[in-house]
Amino acid sequence: MQKDVELKGMNEKPTIHVDADACPVKSEILHCARLHDIDVCFVASYKNMMNEPEGKWVYVDADKEAADLYIVNSVKKGDIVVTADIGLAGTLLPKGVYVLSPRGKEYTDENIFMLLDMRYQSAKLRRQGKHTKGPKPFTKEDRLCFTNILLKTLSNFAGN
Repeated sequence: MQKDVELKGMNEKPTIHVDADACPVKSEILHCARLHDIDVCFVASYKNMMNEPEGKWVYVDADKEAADLYIVNSVKKGDIVVTADIGLAGTLLPKGVYVLSPRGKEYTDENIFMLLDMRYQSAKLRRQGKHTKGPKPFTKEDRLCFTNILLKTLSNFAGN
């Protein structure tokens, strides 16, 4: 993986940016970040304000794409973003950002086009009035898978 090679030469630690409005793994992100002494920036709509004691919280307009735009404009190469938004993932990958879904799927240059096409096809069917399945319920296995992939990604920065 080319990004692994690039990481070893990086002196700066990444920041984890979280598309936080519907993120079910906030506590797992904080736990992993503490283990690796990594900063976390949660980005959420002001409609979803929370009194969270940890991490940096940025509240943006309630506009549909406001959190995405903030994240796109804030990340730097080598940062990590946690989002379920495939469109946002597709925008971030060319910037050299690691993008993980809350279910533990890593968005990559190899899989993003297929995922974007599947999203497009589902939207096309919905516009035609056809019912498409929504996401499966979030499980403990999803939570564990996410934690494992985040720890693996962070360990690359630590040189482990």
